[in-house]
Amino acid sequence: MEPSVHLVKLCVGADSVEDLSLWQHANRHRWPDGLPRHVTRMWPKREAELLEGGSLYWVIKGVILARQRILRLDEQIGEDGIRRCALVLDAEIRRTEPAPRRPFQGWRYLTPGDAPRDLAEARASDDVLPAELTAALAEIGVR
Repeated sequence: MEPSVHLVKLCVGADSVEDLSLWQHANRHRWPDGLPRHVTRMWPKREAELLEGGSLYWVIKGVILARQRILRLDEQIGEDGIRRCALVLDAEIRRTEPAPRRPFQGWRYLTPGDAPRDLAEARASDDVLPAELTAALAEIGVR
């Protein structure tokens, strides 16, 4: 069954998919079940659709380069007492075909038809190009 909707989010602080992976691995002890999370202020109104197999697509240096399946949404109360949404993610990070994205705040919904395809397993271990070159190639349609 194809998901109804995905999320797309800027991956702040990471310069590469490897940076994201290393950060999640180093912080897994902080999460009760060891699964990576991304905490956001807003609770997605389309929760049911996201949980039908939706993913969080990561924008790194202006280009969607990876995704993680969303497993569930957990309530998380911050130290300030404010309710937040923890997007609980599959530990597997899947590389995608590069897709440029302009900067935005928060997250956005992404329809399956607009989501970049996963890279073929044979390409997942390809040498990683610098982010700026990946963005430039994606901008002109070379993947």
